[in-house]
Amino acid sequence: MKKTDVSNYDHYLKVVDCQQACPAHTPVPEYIRLIADKRYSDAYMLNWHSNVFPGVLGRVCDRPCEPACRRGRVEEEPVAICRLKRVTADFKDDITDRLPKAPEEGNGKRIALIGAGPASLTVARDLLPLGYHISLFDRDQRGGGMMRSQIPAFRLPETVLDEEIDYILNMGVESHFGSAITSMHKLLKENYDAIFVGTGAPKGRALNLPGYEAAKQQISIGIDWLANVSFGHNDKAPKRVVVLGGGNTAMDCCRTAKRLGAEDVKVIVRSSYAAMKASPWEKEDAKAEDIDIIVNHTPTEFVVEKGKLKGVMFDEVESFYDRGGNRVLKNTGKTLLAECDLVLVAIGQDTSFVWIERDIGLDFNDWDQPCLNETTLQSSIDKVFFGGDAAYGPENIITAVAHGHKAAISIDLFCQGKEPTQRPKSDFNLISQKMGMHEWSYTNIIDHDERNLVPHISWQEAVKKLATEVELGFDEQLALEEAGRCLNCDVHTIFTESTCIECSACEDICPTDCINFIGDIKDNITPPQQLLKGKLKVDKATDEQDYLISDNLNTGNIMVKDEDMCLHCGLCAERCPTGAWDMQKLTLSNIEATIK
Repeated sequence: MKKTDVSNYDHYLKVVDCQQACPAHTPVPEYIRLIADKRYSDAYMLNWHSNVFPGVLGRVCDRPCEPACRRGRVEEEPVAICRLKRVTADFKDDITDRLPKAPEEGNGKRIALIGAGPASLTVARDLLPLGYHISLFDRDQRGGGMMRSQIPAFRLPETVLDEEIDYILNMGVESHFGSAITSMHKLLKENYDAIFVGTGAPKGRALNLPGYEAAKQQISIGIDWLANVSFGHNDKAPKRVVVLGGGNTAMDCCRTAKRLGAEDVKVIVRSSYAAMKASPWEKEDAKAEDIDIIVNHTPTEFVVEKGKLKGVMFDEVESFYDRGGNRVLKNTGKTLLAECDLVLVAIGQDTSFVWIERDIGLDFNDWDQPCLNETTLQSSIDKVFFGGDAAYGPENIITAVAHGHKAAISIDLFCQGKEPTQRPKSDFNLISQKMGMHEWSYTNIIDHDERNLVPHISWQEAVKKLATEVELGFDEQLALEEAGRCLNCDVHTIFTESTCIECSACEDICPTDCINFIGDIKDNITPPQQLLKGKLKVDKATDEQDYLISDNLNTGNIMVKDEDMCLHCGLCAERCPTGAWDMQKLTLSNIEATIK
């Protein structure tokens, strides 16, 4: 069989499931080990280098890392990676003297950033230390984009958001808040070497049902309503509120309405509860605050009585999937009238580029999104780049950060006269963690510890004030306990063929039977998943991870390890009498360059 290619970082990074799943490739196990050592400021800076907003994302990230967590092989619940990120922000010291600074003498290149959301702020953070002059424009009076306008203060306190935005602005950004850009054509004529568009997806989708025109004074787009609350234009809600939609914005709308005085709040969706797009924890928190979530109902009419909104009429539906895999809704014949005084529509968002003229050479696709090079985020106008929700539609904060890193590399290459597709490389190193015969520089005991719950204030208190943060975060004891659940997946089991004597000690001690010594299979073309089926102690459960396949050993056998099953416990390395196995930590020299 073909030996696994370990000549670059690709194989090893993929094995670190949490880091690979994070769009910004935050080195999760490393910062959790720093927490375990109570080095909170170091852990914060490691996060800041990758995800830019540790305090923000430690509260409101969509957590793509957690479903990937290897702890799920041992317990039902993954490590609380997101909330440990918050720990680094809550327990850090003053880190301002550790932040990079713009050089006194710039490189003469001027970059315009349109929109002050997470993508643009990341571009600024990456380019300022390289000597670029950054001009940032936003129509709002304060920075943050959707982090400020769409995430309520009870989930993300303004003090946390302001602190992390100011870290970047204070590096030397020329800020123009309250300054909307109204013409790309005009901007292109100004003396900017590159332009980055990070304006998000600010256009909420409307629902033009029968009765809309008569009732529109009592119908609001969810993200617009949340923005009005955030910027102080709206401080109360009527008694009865219906929210249409099942995503995180809908959850923010219903919980905000409750805090602004609504007594009867319903979220009504046409999907099942399990199929709702909102994060599971957001749904759980809404239910804990006595929000009524009604599923399998599709709206048909805004009911108006005497010139005023009476409520929304719904058909009850059943959903099933046809032979093509498409979800089909079938009416049950039952209807529901949800009486209300306000309807908040949170059924999706779109990009909006009314300020970009369509005759300037910037190409758009059928969905009115810019046509971009996926590798570089460069548009059909070579000096214009896009990122965040403005690039491909609504995603999340951590994806916007990853886009910012990617675009910053592209802009830097472009301004140097280089081809943005020629991406920089990241060197990698593997460093042995051996401290003695059976001693390692990291904790490798696999305990069966259940996930720690994050403390909350009482739900009765939570709904009384808009700015009262619901989650209290981990205290130090809980943080250290939760950090201890990490399996240190970035410490890899490294196998050296030349020192292996095939004694099978590693096979015998492996708790998951992921190590196998088998006869070589003379086939370098067929995928290993097919060749190895039925030939190992345990067949591969999923294809999410590759095999680690060795070269031929002295007997002609090969070693095959299933990277998906390995717990990185190090028992193979402890048992091996010749040191053929070692536990080595992966380090990357340029994490931004690994973002594809």
